[in-house]
Amino acid sequence: MDIVKISLLGVCGMMLGFLLKSTRPEYACFITLGIGLIILGLAVGKLAYLFEALEKIRKSLPVESGYIATLIKMIGITYIGQFSSGICKDAGYPATGAQIELFCKLSIMVLSMPVLVALLETIQEFLA
Repeated sequence: MDIVKISLLGVCGMMLGFLLKSTRPEYACFITLGIGLIILGLAVGKLAYLFEALEKIRKSLPVESGYIATLIKMIGITYIGQFSSGICKDAGYPATGAQIELFCKLSIMVLSMPVLVALLETIQEFLA
């Protein structure tokens, strides 16, 4: 049922922003930002479930806690980057939004390198 509320909030915010864009374009950006922050705030409530599930996975599988932390960082980078990029694009700055997306992709690649190296070492041990 939460998805219906969030969807309606987003559609109403989009309509309000669309109506204000023709008369007061400077306020349309604030409406988009405000609705986005409200939705992001409501989504934070879902993070508790995510952390509980990741903790169960960590306890049931012999996974190093550093890998779980890396996964959480990657998820955070993805969400924050998409949110920031979307706001920039809605405000009329698509180049800035694209740069944010590029930086986020590079950050995720940097974070994933230790995991990739560990995976390759494990494969090499099996082959040797």
